[in-house]
Amino acid sequence: MSTRSTHSTILVAVDGSPESDAAVVWAARESVLREAPVILMHVIAPALVSVPVEPMFRVPDWYENSARHLLRHAEQDFQSSLAQPLAGDLRLVIDHGNPVATLVEASKDTQMVVVGSRGLGAFGRLALGSVSTGLLHHAHCPVAVVRVGADPRGVDAPVVVGVDASPASKAATALAFDEACRRGVDLVALHACSDGDVSAALRNDRRELEARASDLLNDRLRGWQELYPGTRVHRRIVRDNPAHSLTEESSHAQLVVVGSRGRGGLARTLLGSTSSLVAQRSSAPVIVVRNR
Repeated sequence: MSTRSTHSTILVAVDGSPESDAAVVWAARESVLREAPVILMHVIAPALVSVPVEPMFRVPDWYENSARHLLRHAEQDFQSSLAQPLAGDLRLVIDHGNPVATLVEASKDTQMVVVGSRGLGAFGRLALGSVSTGLLHHAHCPVAVVRVGADPRGVDAPVVVGVDASPASKAATALAFDEACRRGVDLVALHACSDGDVSAALRNDRRELEARASDLLNDRLRGWQELYPGTRVHRRIVRDNPAHSLTEESSHAQLVVVGSRGRGGLARTLLGSTSSLVAQRSSAPVIVVRNR
């Protein structure tokens, strides 16, 4: 079975968890919208063992069998969730190595990686798992994070995009218009102006804050509405923490798109706090777009 993919492919990380199952179902719907081929990938991580070496010849076979079982189950979930046949092909891939590093490498040749989040952490707070966090930091394409229960709020629910002055926000806006157009729904462009101008905020000059926010939205949306004339855009300016406002908006959305200022590779890792928090807390699936 070939593992070679193209830049049009959607890559889905499969590990057999409920979060992974939710990611597979969401990716199936996305693949139909994009008419894209899909790879369901399970990565077998190196095992750290302290048992005698002699019986270890059976372990690789067990891992391979388990991986094939997980992928067959994922394939069944994928196919059963399709309302219409997939335009592209569906491939099942087993790879070996560090899961994050392997998926990051595979992301070089894909248009999107879809991964499940870990869910609730030890203290009852939402937390991202190590694989989803690693992909958000290092993937070479947009990353969709899907939580169990983070289902679309109906086929008419809008797509929400967080807008700020960063280059990643510009890339996120482009992707959000495309997603809203494919779904035939409205786009909500939200900007939290509380962090746009600290000096104006200290003076509590609401009109100045809103004027700056309006200029920023106009700049970000300029040209896109002409390219997508059928997509109705709602502009939202709020005085709130960006992560909180986007999380609140997600309860009425079928998808949230945010940009990240993250840097990966050998550079110092930095993932924007807004994108990380939204991916953790959103009621809807989240696509995180990094500027490259």
